[in-house]
Amino acid sequence: MALHVESDSIKHGERVPHDHAFGVPDGEGKAAPQGGNRSPHLRWSGAPAGTQSFAVLVFDPDVPADFSDANQEGMTLAHDQERSDFTHWLLVDIPPDVNELPEGAGSDGIVPGGKPTGETEHGVTGANSYTEAMAGDPEMGGTYGGYDGPFPPWNDERVHHYHFIVYALDVPSLGLSGDFNLDRFREAIEGHVLDQGEIVGEYTLYAEHL
Repeated sequence: MALHVESDSIKHGERVPHDHAFGVPDGEGKAAPQGGNRSPHLRWSGAPAGTQSFAVLVFDPDVPADFSDANQEGMTLAHDQERSDFTHWLLVDIPPDVNELPEGAGSDGIVPGGKPTGETEHGVTGANSYTEAMAGDPEMGGTYGGYDGPFPPWNDERVHHYHFIVYALDVPSLGLSGDFNLDRFREAIEGHVLDQGEIVGEYTLYAEHL
């Protein structure tokens, strides 16, 4: 039986609710960091024999590789522009007897400067991509551990897709600590994935798609 992932918070193929987003429309065609930013509920079943831990990855593969024109008045990011991965949550070393994360397990609101990385009651969390995105911002800059939700550019034609992936692993720990990022996560799980499942949510702040 394949690993099955579901959520009481978000529905596969549907828009991520504002409760779980970082950025929301500001009513003037742009956006503001005023979403609920609450990590969604996740539940999984059907883990294969030999599973010794789980890991969760949430990422958006639709973020512009060149961010220089993002959120710029008079500019539009074309649908076919080159894209890259943006991490929203890295959580590893989830015990094998756990098959659910409640709402708010990784975040319960926007925290300027970010939340801690490392040990949590649900596993070990790394640094998400807001760490780089907010670098240099005097009010928001810092290391962003845990979950932080969607905040795509308001001038981006492309609807963004948020992959909520759960991995069943054959090791009890990936040995990751500190501010580990997506590259280190992917290196660590290589060769240890017994199965995986996902749901995908959509989100956009582009006025013509709202």
